[in-house]
Amino acid sequence: MPNSDKPAIAITMGDPCGIGPEVVVKALADPRVYASCRPVVIGNTYAMDQAVRLTGLPLTINETGDPTDAGENPSVVDVVDIHNLNPEDITVGEISVACGKAAMEWVSKAGQLCLAGVMDGMATAPLNKEAAAMAGYESIGHTELLQELCGAPAVPTMLMAKNLRVVHLTTHRSLRVACDYVKQDRIVQFLQITHDNFVKWGFPAPRIGVAALNPHNSDGGLLGHEEAEEIAPAVAAARKLGIDATGPVPADSVFHQAINGRYDAVLAMFHDQGHIPVKVYGFEESITANLGLPFVRTSVDHGTAFDIAGQGIAGHVSMLESIRLAVELARGNGLSDF
Repeated sequence: MPNSDKPAIAITMGDPCGIGPEVVVKALADPRVYASCRPVVIGNTYAMDQAVRLTGLPLTINETGDPTDAGENPSVVDVVDIHNLNPEDITVGEISVACGKAAMEWVSKAGQLCLAGVMDGMATAPLNKEAAAMAGYESIGHTELLQELCGAPAVPTMLMAKNLRVVHLTTHRSLRVACDYVKQDRIVQFLQITHDNFVKWGFPAPRIGVAALNPHNSDGGLLGHEEAEEIAPAVAAARKLGIDATGPVPADSVFHQAINGRYDAVLAMFHDQGHIPVKVYGFEESITANLGLPFVRTSVDHGTAFDIAGQGIAGHVSMLESIRLAVELARGNGLSDF
């Protein structure tokens, strides 16, 4: 780890028109953060200073050009500012093309620092996907952007709240398109990545429940064919590879079973199938982690919340938890005790 026994964690500020700067500042005011890591914000110094003023927290914003020596003073928030955004381009609570572009560039910068070994991992505040798309990005989310940056073949997204951990076969796809991704090869690939990461994270023989796509597990083919033609063969193939996969399990049962300890993780077939149970089970503390990247990346599990931005009322528990998870994974402590 660079220059310290504490991991260096890059924290991207998110879209400055939303609640990202506020939740980052509130999280960094918690003394447990600096006790466990060296946090360095990748973002805009002006927006971070405004967030400090908004919250009234006893913090000072410091722009740094050398993240290797940053993140040591709990009263100082060190910010790597690549000077890609002017203060007059920020209107809190409104979509901004300039801010959408800048926020994506901060993610790329954090990823580059992680790839270079300067930072040990990254925790991200929320992007606004509409703003990113307006700025010309086809890959409008963190996962897609970082996958392109690293050239990773597949990067599953996992949401977690307490003991419920859900990996997603697809995320930012329309439901109609997402169904086309329910294919045997992709399911096996994601099960293998999930298995390998969970072994690395402290589960010697991870148990993975695989959700059905259709209602009632398709009722023997009456409500769809994906279970018989794609999901069940994928589970059988994964088991031959030594993966403890079970399924397809009806989606109205598999998450409850995981909460009760039957599975260490669930593979969901599409975005809302996995997101809804996690957020209902633990909305405030739910967080995200990527599997398949060559470095640690965790995130809050909420959006930019333009409707409450600038009011000082945004909750920061998810940001705090995402930093804590990034620290644990960067240290190699894994998930088993998280």
